[in-house]
Amino acid sequence: MELSDQLHTFTSLLIPAVLAALCGGVVGLERELRDKPAGLKTNALICLGAAMYVYLSELLIKEGGGDPTRIPGQVITGMGFLGAGAILREGKSILGLTTAATLWTVTAIGLFIGTQHYTLAIILTVTTVGVLLFFRFIEGLLARMSSQARNE
Repeated sequence: MELSDQLHTFTSLLIPAVLAALCGGVVGLERELRDKPAGLKTNALICLGAAMYVYLSELLIKEGGGDPTRIPGQVITGMGFLGAGAILREGKSILGLTTAATLWTVTAIGLFIGTQHYTLAIILTVTTVGVLLFFRFIEGLLARMSSQARNE
């Protein structure tokens, strides 16, 4: 591979890699600040990995054809398996559902980045963090209202 080809490959890989790490990191930061098990590094790496697998898929197609949906489809399946491992049952409570859903969503962000749909990835990142923050606020509000109703 010539130097100019290597430079082009490097620059075409750099933007999605950095964006994926940042978008996953933003979601992960919210989880980290909530002291959840899958935080900053985990979410950043999952998003980065998903984006890079899409990039790999496109490289393989350029080199010899193939199905462009095969690797991303397997990434989604694999993330479902990993997310299932984050879900725990403790007595009557089930823990980790939001963590699993967040990991699955971060994978989608990475897939958008890997397919160069950067705007959609950023919108999904902002929406994901917004959902986590907004519904956390709503849960707190409902808990306070429930507590006040029980005390009356």
